[in-house]
Amino acid sequence: MAVETQERPPVTDTTTALLPYEPQSAAAARRLVRTALRGWGLGDVVEAGELIVSELAGNAAKTGCRGSMAVTVERVTDRSVRISVRDSSRTLPCLIDAGPAAESGRGLALVHHLTGGHWGATAGPFGKTVYADLRARPAGPGPA
Repeated sequence: MAVETQERPPVTDTTTALLPYEPQSAAAARRLVRTALRGWGLGDVVEAGELIVSELAGNAAKTGCRGSMAVTVERVTDRSVRISVRDSSRTLPCLIDAGPAAESGRGLALVHHLTGGHWGATAGPFGKTVYADLRARPAGPGPA
């Protein structure tokens, strides 16, 4: 009896998707991050990675830019990744202290918390890249 197997694309150290500047792109960005992290065996940071990319893609979608944003997940080490979103706006983000009654402004504070402050932004000639570095728990010994 022959068993048919479904081939999966190889997992590389960097995965990028070009997405339109629309709020719906956050869902596609989350799928990209989830697939990459699970493929790299980093399932313990999938939820944090999805939250981070949702915030970064959501912020990019609000810039009013045209064309597409680039969402990238890069494996930096065996236990760490960089999630980044490049957009066409040159306005750099800043971390604000949103009060409890604020309707927005908590996204980067969440990114800051989830990454332990390991995030930032770089300006480029045609826009900016906002990135967040996420570290997985150290791989522990197997069950006893």
